[in-house]
Amino acid sequence: MFLEKFISENLIVKGTSRYSITNLGAILFAKNLSEFPEIRRKAIRVIVYKYKNKIETVREQLGRKGYVTGFHGLIDWVNSQLPANEEIGKAFRDDKRMYPEIAVRELLANAIIHQDFQEKGFPMVEIFSDRIEITNPGTPLITPERFIDEYQSRNDILADLMRRLGICEEKGSGIDKVIFYNEMYQLPAPDILIQEKHTKVIMYSYKTLNQMDKKDKIRACYQHCCLRFVSNDKMTNQSIRERFKIESKNAAVASRIIKEALNANMIKEDDPESNSRKYKKYIPFWA
Repeated sequence: MFLEKFISENLIVKGTSRYSITNLGAILFAKNLSEFPEIRRKAIRVIVYKYKNKIETVREQLGRKGYVTGFHGLIDWVNSQLPANEEIGKAFRDDKRMYPEIAVRELLANAIIHQDFQEKGFPMVEIFSDRIEITNPGTPLITPERFIDEYQSRNDILADLMRRLGICEEKGSGIDKVIFYNEMYQLPAPDILIQEKHTKVIMYSYKTLNQMDKKDKIRACYQHCCLRFVSNDKMTNQSIRERFKIESKNAAVASRIIKEALNANMIKEDDPESNSRKYKKYIPFWA
C-alpha cells in the first residue's frame, strides 16, 4: 500500500525488477543528496558573515538532506545563527532573536518552492550583521509587488507535497505572514530584488523610523496597505501610525509617508471624491 502511494505521488517508479527513486522523491526525502548526481547541486547553503559585507565569513553550512527531511533542522540551525535582538519596542525587548522565526520559515519554504530547477545554482541563506538574505535560482512568474495577493508557481507538485507535509502555508498566505510578523516586530519592510537569474528576499534588522530612508518607508507603507487590503480592511493614517509606532500627536509624520507612497504610485485613495482628510482610506495601486 505504501509503495502504491509513493508511486501515485511520483516519489518512486516501478521498473521491471526493482523500484527507483525519482528526482522529486530524492530532493524531498534524501538522507544524503550527494548520492543523487542530478540534484546534489540543489542542496541548500547557509553562510554567516561577521559584518555587513562578505569580506569575512564566520561559518558555512551545506545541507545534505532533502528539503522535507532536513527542513526543521535547517530552520533550527539558521535561527541559532541569527543576531540577538537589541531592542524591538517594549513588547519584544526580551525576545531572543532579531527576526520572527515564522517569517524566516516562510521565506525559506518559498525559496525552495519557487526556484527554477532549470537554472544553475541552489537556494541560499546569507546572514549578515544587519540583515538576512534568502536567494533562489530563477526569476518569479509574477511581479514582486503582487506577491501578497497573487500566486503562481512553476513547481506545483513539489509545492503541494510540501504544503500537505506541513512545511509551508496554503497558496499565497506565506508572504502575508512574513509582512505581518515584520510589522509586529517593528522591522523594516522586507525587500524583494529580481536579479538576472535569481530572486532575493531581504529581511532587515531593527531600525527606528528616523533610520529608515525614503524607499524603506514607501515599501513599508505599500506592504502595510496590501496586508490591510487582503484582510478586507483599508489603510488609514491611524493604521500607519500603529505600523511605525508614531504617536498620535505626530500624525503629520504618517501623512508625509502616505503622501510619498501616493507620489510613487504605490497606493491610491479609496474614495478620491471624499474631502475628509481625517478619514481618508487607501488601497494598493492594483486594487
